[in-house]
Amino acid sequence: MTNTSFGVDVGGSGVKGGVVDLDTGELVGDRIKILTPQPATPDAIAATVLEIVRQARWDGPVGITLPSVVTEGIVRTAANIDHAWIGTDAKALFGTILGGRDVAILNDADAAGKAEDRYGAGKDFEGVVILLTFGTGIGSAIIHNGDLVPNTEFGHLEVRGKEAEHRASSGARQAKGWGYKRWAKEVSLVLETYEALLWPDLFIAGGGISRKHEKWIPHLTNRTKVVPAQLFNTAGIVGGAMAAAEAAARRA
Repeated sequence: MTNTSFGVDVGGSGVKGGVVDLDTGELVGDRIKILTPQPATPDAIAATVLEIVRQARWDGPVGITLPSVVTEGIVRTAANIDHAWIGTDAKALFGTILGGRDVAILNDADAAGKAEDRYGAGKDFEGVVILLTFGTGIGSAIIHNGDLVPNTEFGHLEVRGKEAEHRASSGARQAKGWGYKRWAKEVSLVLETYEALLWPDLFIAGGGISRKHEKWIPHLTNRTKVVPAQLFNTAGIVGGAMAAAEAAARRA
């Protein structure tokens, strides 16, 4: 298993990790999950990541995803984790607690986008691919011919006087009590706005609601093709592992 890497996906409810076969995008062995500590402070999350790596008996580089904008290893925002993360040097924090090994840090939606683009719904697709995760908010990732544009925040783009995620997230649907067909009208409006600005070739719909894609994707009226994500619970882990391997290759 020479072409393997390790990813850890930090979420609001759970921290998940595993060894990834980079040839196939599949996990090697079991996915390890530990409940996200509360409060989800930097030190608490770091200790949890260390425990996952120990349980896996992994001794190589590690890629870690956070529900945050991350630039040059520094956390700039915090969603579903403690606000103490803002301004934290995550690369130094995780590198230290993991014994000085190489680490890569990236946004969780970016990680999912990388994974879906290479192994999932965007595999072998050329052009501009936008992954959108529909959850409490809307996460986003944009990939052009395999290259990621990091830290996009399309969920905060204003669409007819409202942030996109206040209009079309899964959380907004639940809050309004909308059925899938009614909600699809709002999603279409948001996608049409993204289309006008970015002219993507493909949208990949992620998040838990993508499992029910047959109830709402057929009702969308935007121009660009929309397909459901395929990797689901492993996308963040796989994307994190990809980032770790890419960072290690650049340093080699």
